[in-house]
Amino acid sequence: MQSVGPRLQEIDAEIAAVAELGEKAVGTIRITAIDHVVDSVLWPRLAPVLEQYPEVRIEINSEYRMVDIAAERFDIGVRYGDQVQQDMVAVRLTEECRMTVVGAPRYFETHREPVTVQDLSRHNCISLRLSSSGRIYAWELIDAGKAVPVRVTGQLTFSGAYQMLHAALSGHGLAFLPAELTQPHVAAGRLRQVMDDCCPSFPALHAYYPSHRNSSRAMQLVIEAIRYSR
Repeated sequence: MQSVGPRLQEIDAEIAAVAELGEKAVGTIRITAIDHVVDSVLWPRLAPVLEQYPEVRIEINSEYRMVDIAAERFDIGVRYGDQVQQDMVAVRLTEECRMTVVGAPRYFETHREPVTVQDLSRHNCISLRLSSSGRIYAWELIDAGKAVPVRVTGQLTFSGAYQMLHAALSGHGLAFLPAELTQPHVAAGRLRQVMDDCCPSFPALHAYYPSHRNSSRAMQLVIEAIRYSR
């Protein structure tokens, strides 16, 4: 009887594989992610899925607050690795995310470039208000080799990265933003990057979902499409 067990397991695996192949990719996958991540990471990878599988629907909610994806009926959350809850299945989407402090050349015509964290108190800094707490986000910088939260002030506060980027481009202050957003503008001379030694790298972005969730064919396709690959 012992020789029967492994064969039964093989049969079960074969049946499961056939069932998976026969399962139609259909349904709606709801995702929550940060605004710029939708454009730079998710959309380029998901667009081919929509073309290939017309019965797969994707709904994306863009916000900065931490979302209880189970309670709010999202299938997938996308956040930095250190923000993912322990009981979730996590799939890496990117490399570590380098942060930058930037300002437009026009801004530096009347302001000296900051070098240290303390210099920021003399600058017009563009702030982000967190929708989860209503508080102003403290820039997470490095001072004397240690990570420190820096509370900056300025004339402008937004709730999204793109608005902060546009304000910086127009010369209205300094912004603390991911390099993936700022580098094209730095390379073109529209922004100047400062305080490199004070800027950290954040953990890689991850897609996460509850470990007990039943995975549909549509869900599997989405996860495979957005998964990180070198």
